[in-house]
Amino acid sequence: MRVLLSTWGSRGDVEPLAGLAVALRGLGAEATVAAPPDEDFVTLLDRAGVPMVPLGPSVKSVVSGEKPPTAKDAFWLAPELVRARFEVLGEAAEGCDVVMGSGLMPAGVRDVAEHLGIPYVYACFQIFGLPSRHFRPGQRPGTPSSEDETDFDVLWKQDAERVNGLYGESLNAGRAKIGLPPVANVRDHVFTEQPLLAADPTLCPAEGMTNYDLTQTGAWQLPDDRPLPDDLTAFLDDGTPPVYVGFGSMAAHAPQDIARVATEVIRAQGRRVLLGSGWAGLGLVDNADDCFAVGEVNQQALFRRVAAVVHHGGAGTTTTAAGAGAPQVIMPRIADQPYWASRVADLGIGVAHVDSTATAESLTAALTTALAPETLKHAKEVSGMVRTDGAMVAAKLLLAR
Repeated sequence: MRVLLSTWGSRGDVEPLAGLAVALRGLGAEATVAAPPDEDFVTLLDRAGVPMVPLGPSVKSVVSGEKPPTAKDAFWLAPELVRARFEVLGEAAEGCDVVMGSGLMPAGVRDVAEHLGIPYVYACFQIFGLPSRHFRPGQRPGTPSSEDETDFDVLWKQDAERVNGLYGESLNAGRAKIGLPPVANVRDHVFTEQPLLAADPTLCPAEGMTNYDLTQTGAWQLPDDRPLPDDLTAFLDDGTPPVYVGFGSMAAHAPQDIARVATEVIRAQGRRVLLGSGWAGLGLVDNADDCFAVGEVNQQALFRRVAAVVHHGGAGTTTTAAGAGAPQVIMPRIADQPYWASRVADLGIGVAHVDSTATAESLTAALTTALAPETLKHAKEVSGMVRTDGAMVAAKLLLAR
C-alpha cells in the first residue's frame, strides 16, 4: 500500500508526518512526504529514511525577513501553494492508495486525490481554526465568550468567506483544468467532516469542541534515538540542570532581545542557561561557562535533562516538553500558540507568558512559578499521561481505508 502525506508549514507541521511515515513503514506500507524544500526538513526526512517530494517555496524564505509576514504576503502565498499542489501532487499521488493533506490550509490536495480516484484524509494538529459553537475564529478554545451560538455561526461563515477570498479563485481554476466542478466552500471542502486530530488528549481535550466528527489519535511523534552531542552532554554533566530557551522556527516572531533578557533572568535565579539557536539565531551573550548554545538536537532526550523549557508554544515543542516532564514557560507568538500556553497553565505544568515582550520582571515571575516544586510535581504526573502511540494509531486507520 502506498500513502502520500502532504504539508506546508514549520517543523511542527513536517515532523509529525515523518513520525506517521515511519509508523506506516513499520506496518509494511510505503509513505512519501510532500513538504517545503527547506534544508532542515530535507535533513529531517532523510534521517527518518522517508522519501520526500519538494512542495512550494521554502518556509524560511517566507518567515525569515526582518518583519513577520503580512496579510499581503498571504494573498501571494495562498495561490502559489494551490498551484504547487496541483502541479507537484498530481504526479506524486499516482499509484497511491491514500492521500493526506495537513499544514497551512492544504487546498488542492483533496482535488488531486479526487481527480485520481484516491481516498483523501485531512489531518490537523490542534482544534484552533476548526469551526465550533464553543469559540469564535481567532479565539482560544476554552476562553469565556459573550457570543451566543447564532453569533458563532455567523462568525464562522465569515471565516469561510475569508478562506474563499484567499484560496477560492486559484483552487477552482485548478479544478477546472482537470475537469472538476468548482467548490463553493473551500474551508469545509478541505477539512472534510471527519478530520484526524493528531494531538494528545490530555494536552488538547477535543471531544465535542468542534462541529466535526474528529478522530483523535494522539500526537504523531518521530522516534529519536540520537545521542546528544558530546560537548552538550559535557555541559549537562558539569552542573545543575539548565533552563532551555528556544523559539524553533519563529525567526522574525521571536521576542526582541530574548537571549540577553533570558540569560540575565535565569542567572539571577541561580540557574545555568541553554539556548536553542533555531531560525531566530539565538546565541550566547558572553563567554561565561554557565551558558551553552545548541542547534538542532534530540529534544526528546534533552528535555529530560533540563530544569524548564522556555519556548514559543508550538504543538510539537509543547508535547515533547510535556512528555519529558519538564516545566514550561510558553511565550506565544502566533496562531495556536496561545492555546497551548493556556493548556500548560491550566494543567499546572507551566506558565503562560502572555505579554508580547519579555522584561526581566515578567520573565522572573514566570520562571519562579515554573521552577517551583509544585509545578515540577504536576509536570512529572502529566508526563505519564501523554500518549506515545499516536502515529501508530493513525497509521492503522489510514491503512484500513
